[in-house]
Amino acid sequence: MKNLFQEIADIENSNRKAVLCTVVSTKGSAPRKAGSRMLVFENGKSKGSIGGGALEQLVTEQALHVLSHNEPRLVKHNLVADLAMCCGGTVELFLEPIMNRKKLYIFGAGHTGKALAGFASALDFNVTLIDERYDAFENLGDPDFTLLQSQHTTAIEQLAFDEHTFVVILTHNHAYDREILALCAPRKHGYIGMIGSERKVLVARKNMLSSNILSEDELEKIDMPIGIDIAAITPQEIAISILAKLIDVRNQKD
Repeated sequence: MKNLFQEIADIENSNRKAVLCTVVSTKGSAPRKAGSRMLVFENGKSKGSIGGGALEQLVTEQALHVLSHNEPRLVKHNLVADLAMCCGGTVELFLEPIMNRKKLYIFGAGHTGKALAGFASALDFNVTLIDERYDAFENLGDPDFTLLQSQHTTAIEQLAFDEHTFVVILTHNHAYDREILALCAPRKHGYIGMIGSERKVLVARKNMLSSNILSEDELEKIDMPIGIDIAAITPQEIAISILAKLIDVRNQKD
């Protein structure tokens, strides 16, 4: 059976929603002490305990309210006056929605792709680095992200897409970039960006529109050229400019 922390980790890496309810302080006679925790899921079910009975019923209702507004909340309950619980005392709890980690699919394991994968993984993105070249992942050691050696069309069919999916396109081949963009844009996603010069972006837009691959509205939602303009030069600097954009989008969504 999973413990509470394993359950939280699973929620962070999925589309499931839950609220962590933690007892932060108690006074007088209370059923559970500070540090007691309970997870409340979006269907109203729970795991763990903060004391049972009327207290858990009320906190479950409050947790679902927190979930619907996606904002943490500090609550305090007098067990006798508010809940008619004979044990007495007061309990203060912090109700915190569990944030789903954003999946980041990076197409292209060149210098910039590798740098971005490392930086983004350290900042809590769930990163998959994709490249078809057999030697693309040399000298990476034991990275904190997933490596997928696969042709991009095959990889896209295998990968899961949802509103938490971020896609960064920066392969070694312009035709590949356009194909990836055309395949990913119609799928559910939270963000798509493609690297390139102004000319490359212009050519890609014309190609997509003239071939009826993507509409003007769909193209307007694509971040290209990708990243925030910080006069970046080196692959690491370019990766940072891209990551800054990803963080901005992620935090605004959350």
